[in-house]
Amino acid sequence: MKIVIAPQEFKGSLSASEAAVAMAEGARSALPEAELEPIPMADGGPGTVEAVVAAAQGRVVTDTVQDPLGRPVAAQWGIVGGGKTAVIEMAAAAGLWRLTADERDPRIASTHGVGELVLAALEAGCERLIIGQGGSATNDGGTGMAQALGVRFLDAEGGELPSGGAALARLERIDTSGLDKRRSRCEVTAATDVTNPLCGPEGASLVYGPQKGADAEAARELDAALRCYAEVVERDVAVSVIDVPGAGAAGGLGAGLIAFLGARIEPGLEVVAGVVRLRERLRGADLVLTGEGCLDGQTGYGKVVAGVARLAAAEGVTVIAVAGSLGRGWERILAMGVEGVEAIVPRLATQEEAMKRPAELLAEATARAVNGWLRMRSIGGKRDG
Repeated sequence: MKIVIAPQEFKGSLSASEAAVAMAEGARSALPEAELEPIPMADGGPGTVEAVVAAAQGRVVTDTVQDPLGRPVAAQWGIVGGGKTAVIEMAAAAGLWRLTADERDPRIASTHGVGELVLAALEAGCERLIIGQGGSATNDGGTGMAQALGVRFLDAEGGELPSGGAALARLERIDTSGLDKRRSRCEVTAATDVTNPLCGPEGASLVYGPQKGADAEAARELDAALRCYAEVVERDVAVSVIDVPGAGAAGGLGAGLIAFLGARIEPGLEVVAGVVRLRERLRGADLVLTGEGCLDGQTGYGKVVAGVARLAAAEGVTVIAVAGSLGRGWERILAMGVEGVEAIVPRLATQEEAMKRPAELLAEATARAVNGWLRMRSIGGKRDG
């Protein structure tokens, strides 16, 4: 019997790799004879480098780059594919996790460090870049990233704009003459789990600005600034980004990657699944176990659990999700190919207890899930949470 174990990170407690190990331990206790195949997964957000490097037997590189406020930090990225493919998480340099709560201000936060990671990949001779866009602290349209690569963003007097999204309201001209020429030899994929456009009610600023520290007024200011930016990009770079699905990812980094690196926006789960060969590895499996920290109504929108379920369903394989907890609307996942759900909280522990012993309790929940599947399999039924 073959069981594929493909979780994403359990945010705040376990990485995807740690979750896969814990779930394998639980599955082994329930089915000692089973063939277990752990495949840590990610959707372009935190954990993408770890998942891809582990699956593709690559290596992790550490470089010193700028954080969202320009301070030097050590950021990791990955090299796979015989040294030809770089895997970068924008959050490694410009993630929200880099800032304390009182430091969050998307009006001044910059993606400059992301551009420095791109430069490091170019220096290493990489010919393909996979850039995950989840977890950003920024709302600068990717201008910081582009500045690190040699692009100049100028005001009416010809002076360079300061960092951050708010300054884009004063953007008059974009000078790409200094853009690093090596980027033209690279294939760039922007991996994201969102389809938001750059501007408007569903755009980067109004939807995601508040979680990055913007109040309602600041979010409107940033939205207007990005609209100005999009207009100048279309005029000076001859690329339209304002309505492209996914251009609003990571505070508009998607738009910057399209405009200055010629990137393609692709669903993060699909990108990672391709690199780790998830489809091929699902074939012949009897059961797939996936999971995340909180299963809720958002899980179906480009997240790992829904993506794994969809791919497994195409292969006719049963999927069970194991979650740290269940949030509002979690039942929707049952219509997306997941046949069973097992949660740690409140069944096995309280939230506080679960955060203290995450691996142990995840293993126990997985064993319960597998035992429940075996019972239902014997009588030909289905189960839910």
